[in-house]
Amino acid sequence: MWTLVMYVGQVLKDLLKLPRPLSPPVVKLERRVDAEYGLPSTHAMAATAIAFTVLYSAPARIQFEFEVGLVMAVTFSSLVCLSRIYTGMHSVLDVICGVFISSTILLFTYPYWDTIDHYQLTSALSPAFGIGVPLLLSYTYPALDHYSTTRGDTTTILGAWAGCCVGYWFNVQTGETFEPKDPLPVPLPAVTASGLALGTTRFVLGVLALVGTRQLMKSASLRVLYWFYEVQKSDVNARRRKEIEVPYKFVTYTSVGLVNSILVNRAFMCMGLL
Repeated sequence: MWTLVMYVGQVLKDLLKLPRPLSPPVVKLERRVDAEYGLPSTHAMAATAIAFTVLYSAPARIQFEFEVGLVMAVTFSSLVCLSRIYTGMHSVLDVICGVFISSTILLFTYPYWDTIDHYQLTSALSPAFGIGVPLLLSYTYPALDHYSTTRGDTTTILGAWAGCCVGYWFNVQTGETFEPKDPLPVPLPAVTASGLALGTTRFVLGVLALVGTRQLMKSASLRVLYWFYEVQKSDVNARRRKEIEVPYKFVTYTSVGLVNSILVNRAFMCMGLL
């Protein structure tokens, strides 16, 4: 759902081409995305999609008070939305439209979540679909008359989804899905010092594995692409070229998704951290 709403939001930005709030009167606290358009707010879309997808998916897996989860989802998504206004990156209209679009996507896709999940994990065509569709979407992303980070960011998201999609399919085919041994839904575990230490260790090792994968694959893919297109390493703008930006980001983050979904959990098993 994160990938879907982000792709829709990024494409809408570059099709509608509505500017971000003017500065002044707004004081912008972020400058990296000045070249991007404003409507809709993809942060608002992502926060809404993530919070409420988890809220509506979790009861089948974890026992918790739905009302408490609803308060947490509303709080999280609201804080993200308000932060985009506070930092001067979006107007109130941008945020409202983002929440509305994301909510609409959730509403219309919710009845099919289980079907999509089953197809992704069991179909023999899932790997081809999982790699081919996001790669096609990355290359056919709407072109602008100036460079913007939206194409690269969208390719990053699509690549991460592609890697995870194939990785989770591979886990099911090999019979290792890392599911709880107890029947679902399982009760929430008690918060203990040992549990926190175990979770922190997994988090730190996981981050190191993913960051290391990112750096390795980014360096290797750029080296190959620079050689293939006969680009000098000193050319600082070469990474902005579509024929370089799309494949290097897609390969890099597909690899990150694969490591996240396949190798990291298996490493945790070998280390006794699961």
